[in-house]
Amino acid sequence: MGLYLCIFDGDGELDGIQVGSYADFNFFRNSVVRVAEGGVAGSRCPTLNSHHDSDGEWSPSECSMLIKEIELINDAFEGPPAIDFNSKWQTDVARNSGIVPKNLAECFFDVDGEPLLDRLKALAERGKRLGLPILFQ
Repeated sequence: MGLYLCIFDGDGELDGIQVGSYADFNFFRNSVVRVAEGGVAGSRCPTLNSHHDSDGEWSPSECSMLIKEIELINDAFEGPPAIDFNSKWQTDVARNSGIVPKNLAECFFDVDGEPLLDRLKALAERGKRLGLPILFQ
């Protein structure tokens, strides 16, 4: 089952990210814990790492905090070398899209091959700007 992060306004979907499986999202979050948080989950990125990924939402105020956390993660992920993908779909998307990661940040992308950190930040910025939550589906 896949994780879809999205913003709705009433019945209309405004934006969304197909992250991959829940395991893929947890692999990303575990990398955040290891690299950006020094092994202590939620110490520097509590909005990202203290939220259940199976249901719920990030409120507009949490979107503001998430933006700052994503910037911190992006900085932390620029230095470490690339790692192996944890899913076949990632290998396939990388091959088909010409993605050859040079650092840890480039190892994480959505199912369309778009950089995950950029997509998450843009979604959080939109949620904050519109006063709408990011829903976990």
